[in-house]
Amino acid sequence: MNAKVLVCLVLLLPVAGCGSEETTSSLGDPVKGKAAIAEYGCGSCHAIPDVPGANGRTGPTLERIAKRTYLAGVLPNTPEDMVRWIRAPETIDPRTAMPNMAVSVGDARDITAYLYTLK
Repeated sequence: MNAKVLVCLVLLLPVAGCGSEETTSSLGDPVKGKAAIAEYGCGSCHAIPDVPGANGRTGPTLERIAKRTYLAGVLPNTPEDMVRWIRAPETIDPRTAMPNMAVSVGDARDITAYLYTLK
């Protein structure tokens, strides 16, 4: 292998993994997620920006949830963990007040995509 090729390979190594992070658009559709939030009645417990009638006070506000470090105080705030929490919160925290609403995987991904717009 000649020196120029080797130098190029070494210089490209740090960017080889770029672009592999999962984005909210690959997770789901935020427009559908906003509709699913209304359909599942999430706003009866949570205050959720830009969702009509989502003025709940039982659960935490979801304003700026995309900027939070943790979900439910225990999970790292990643799209995958948010989907897990939305689908089956009791499996993560058996004492949670958040009910299992039987949210489908697709709806959970869409809801997550919407919630990640709340920065």
